[in-house]
Amino acid sequence: MVEFAGLDQISIHRIGGSGVDLRKITMQPHPAGAGTRIGLPARLLRDKGVYEFVEAARELRLRGRNATFLLIGDPDLTNPTSITRVEIDAWLAEGVVEWLPHTSDIAAVLATLHIIVLPSYREGFPKTLIDAAAAGRASVTSDVPGCRDAIVDGVTGLLCPVKESTALADVIDRLIIDRDLCVRMGAAARVHAENNFDIDEVTRRHIEIYEERMLRVI
Repeated sequence: MVEFAGLDQISIHRIGGSGVDLRKITMQPHPAGAGTRIGLPARLLRDKGVYEFVEAARELRLRGRNATFLLIGDPDLTNPTSITRVEIDAWLAEGVVEWLPHTSDIAAVLATLHIIVLPSYREGFPKTLIDAAAAGRASVTSDVPGCRDAIVDGVTGLLCPVKESTALADVIDRLIIDRDLCVRMGAAARVHAENNFDIDEVTRRHIEIYEERMLRVI
């Protein structure tokens, strides 16, 4: 309960995002094989860190890492920061990333990945990281509000400085090199999702808050 001068008492409640259906997004075994599959599921905007993701992919290719980098989602041409199709086509021709347009079955896509990356410049409470936790996948994300709130740094994922592609490559590389760490963080992420992001609990909490406020009005 918080009081401000000249205003009635205000109740502030913090809920971890919009939640996720843990029955639809489940933890599946990591893909087999030596290669590491790394995805950025998001609208393809500059502010989501797409350029930094592509540069990190280039850097890790130069280091000789056996990894595949996927952009997962569509451009949003109504947004002035949107990535263009020309840019995507150039990256595909270069072979630095692969592209999977928007899909309604994100659970199936997440199951094909080892690591989820969201190097966003800013977020509210990113659904990408909530879904990644539900899928039992380690995340790499920017050390900015919203992103840092959706993971437990060093436990369910790793933070990196925002807008720094080399630092992003270094953090991703840590999980590429240490597959056991990647798997452990993914398992911890699923537990974190069960404890904090279950859509049933999030919905119950919302209703509880609304009912509490209604009783005060009455």
